[in-house]
Amino acid sequence: MLKELLRPEIEELIHRKDWTVLRETLEIWPAPELSDLLLTLPKDDRVLFYRSLPRDLAAEVFSHLEGSDQDELLRDLTDEETRHLLANLTPDDRTHILEELPGQVTQRMLNLLSPEDLREARWLLGYPEDSVGRLMTPDYVAVREDATIAQALRHIRHAGKKSETVNRIFVVDKDWHLLDDIELRRFILAEPDARVSDIMDHSFASVSAFAEAEEAVRVIRRYDQVALAVLDSAGVLVGIVTVDDLLDVAEEEATEDFHRVGSVEPIYTSLLDTPLGILFRRRVGWLLVLVLMGIVSAAAITFFEPTIDALEEGVLLVAFLPLLIGSAGNAGSQSSTLMIRAIATGDVRTSDWFYLLGRELGVAGALGVTMAAAVSIPGFFQGGREIAVIVATTMVLVVMLGSLIGMSLPFLLNRLKMDPATASGPLVTSITDITGVIVYFSFATWYLGIS
Repeated sequence: MLKELLRPEIEELIHRKDWTVLRETLEIWPAPELSDLLLTLPKDDRVLFYRSLPRDLAAEVFSHLEGSDQDELLRDLTDEETRHLLANLTPDDRTHILEELPGQVTQRMLNLLSPEDLREARWLLGYPEDSVGRLMTPDYVAVREDATIAQALRHIRHAGKKSETVNRIFVVDKDWHLLDDIELRRFILAEPDARVSDIMDHSFASVSAFAEAEEAVRVIRRYDQVALAVLDSAGVLVGIVTVDDLLDVAEEEATEDFHRVGSVEPIYTSLLDTPLGILFRRRVGWLLVLVLMGIVSAAAITFFEPTIDALEEGVLLVAFLPLLIGSAGNAGSQSSTLMIRAIATGDVRTSDWFYLLGRELGVAGALGVTMAAAVSIPGFFQGGREIAVIVATTMVLVVMLGSLIGMSLPFLLNRLKMDPATASGPLVTSITDITGVIVYFSFATWYLGIS
């Protein structure tokens, strides 16, 4: 990798203060590799390394750094260097940096912006947090439908220099309402004297500036595009959002889901750089909730103590308890995982719950019967027919119940506008533990005729 091959050479050039050779060496390498190399250098060399980069490349390298590393580097740059850095960042990258940095640093950044960039930054920051408006860039290419192809291509060559992408060209009317988006190659292949309207099909994908960023991820994935039009409430084109920015959103959303599935509040910084206090706070909440659920489960076992004491096989009933509630929890976790993913990808909606309920009852019933057949054999040999019937019947009931809980909880949370991933494995398992204990001993008490 670059950081392993070049680091000794880079450090030597910095120590010799050979800035010309250093600049020529660095400008041929891609920005992601340079950002990794920057972080491996001693702290005193990082600023000297960064100052050696061409301005455009420096801004790109900066955008690939984590928030904490950006903050640290900004503290070492002069106001003039910071002003040049911000001026060369794309509007969406600039907005992302400003909203992630601490308040004092953000205010310093805003004070260093040019009047035009400041208006743009405040406009983008005015959209709700996690909305598409925060991610979009106002740098795009738009043409009128009555323009000729030759006129449109001249405009594309001129305006495209500042645009984040020219893969798709947006067609607007005089009031800037979006009419179409067209691939660049269709302009190139069209006759020069044809009109833009001649190659339009009036079919385009767009997203509201106020929509959640995850919605833009779903739309851009569905239509397989590299840029997506962003509209205001009146249908006016206000910007575009590109696939590279949405990939970051998708990664962040996946990270949140993984954390929540493990009953951890989301952590947005590198695990290596996250303070121990934050790690403790992100994990302790759900662990305490799960402890309380464990106490409820233990209380349920205590409630059925007369059933256990009334039987010679009472100890045997307790011996099968971990197997039964563990099976229920595993079945519930499977159902929960399937539903969380299906909801996240938009594969299912809340209105599909009744249909999925019927399917889940069928699958869970078949799973329960299969597992009951397996558990009835040791039940019969260790406790006779009665124990075999109790553990087998309970297995069917708790597997079906656990599956329905695991399937339904994500739908309920989604309906309450909460993240379905909150219905994590540990949470579902704890709920099925409590219900499994109650079902098991209630059925045993009834079947054995214990009052």
